[in-house]
Amino acid sequence: MNRIAIIMGSDSDWKIMKKAQETLLEFEEVPHCQVLSAHRTPEDLGVFANWVEENGIQIIIAGAGGAAHLPGMMASYTTLPVIGVPINVTSFNGMDSLLSIVQMPKGIPVATVAIDNSVNAALLALRILSISDPRLKNLLISFKMKIASDSRAKTDRLS
Repeated sequence: MNRIAIIMGSDSDWKIMKKAQETLLEFEEVPHCQVLSAHRTPEDLGVFANWVEENGIQIIIAGAGGAAHLPGMMASYTTLPVIGVPINVTSFNGMDSLLSIVQMPKGIPVATVAIDNSVNAALLALRILSISDPRLKNLLISFKMKIASDSRAKTDRLS
């Protein structure tokens, strides 16, 4: 069963959002992935919000560039956690997307990660799920130990 959905405003965002999918698959989480545009198909947002809740999705990762309305609009339709991934697609280097996602009005929260960092969005989603999933928590502990070991090993490569 899919517990995480990855949505994006356009298939051109897939090059960034695919990294979230790959990260989730490393932890044996198979996400539902879909293009869902806040501007081109706004009527589909409510339908999708109902669908995710009826189909066991617990967290939504939403990537968007430019005006980046998708994460906030999705958060307005659901009570599920939404993690926004600002995508660099304009001459503003993703800052427009970051500000669009992070500046949500009170009452419509969207967790936001760094520009183009869908990996951290996936890891945050996994951490949220690990609160009630001991298997996933153990995988995340192992992951943290591995990245710490990898970091320490970099000293040896300085000479």
